[in-house]
Amino acid sequence: MTFVKQLKALIPLGVLAVACAMPAYAAEVGGVKVDDTATVAGKSLILNGLGMRQIIVVKVYAAALYLSEKKTSAADVQALTTPKRVALHIQREVNSEEFGQLFITSMNKNSTKEEKAKVISQTVKFGEMFSSLDKVKKGDIITLDWVPGSGTVSTLNGKQIGETMPDIAFYNAVLRIWLGDNPVQSDLKRGLLGEK
Repeated sequence: MTFVKQLKALIPLGVLAVACAMPAYAAEVGGVKVDDTATVAGKSLILNGLGMRQIIVVKVYAAALYLSEKKTSAADVQALTTPKRVALHIQREVNSEEFGQLFITSMNKNSTKEEKAKVISQTVKFGEMFSSLDKVKKGDIITLDWVPGSGTVSTLNGKQIGETMPDIAFYNAVLRIWLGDNPVQSDLKRGLLGEK
């Protein structure tokens, strides 16, 4: 075999090697590419859906929901006891206290009096967690993971922030920010549930 033929034979392998080394992006929203899988507590999760949180025309964050299996209803997502992840890809700088307050307000709008009472101490700690940060900046990634047997683990750019919140009821209250009856944005809810 000539050198040129050997080289031609190797090119497809080189292309394949480069493709395998690149991160796998399943989707894009508002110019933000998100991974098609995530690993939480050693379990591989698949992208259930994604969407962009906007206030008027200002992009705030791209949100992606990862689950162990595809779900199309909010009730089914909350009923899962396997690991889950919400990843927020921040698109503009936000004062962290303001960001935390928006979370708490949305959680309260989507929880009954009894649900709020059950997770009040964890909700306060969640707000304090954001207050302890200086700010969140464009390009930051916040993840909110449900880890069975442990609780809700929050990270900023891969580093845990705050303490682990043990109750699944708290994680479901967080999920209702986007998937509740009064979501922060209805088209974002549809996107996270995999609707086009």
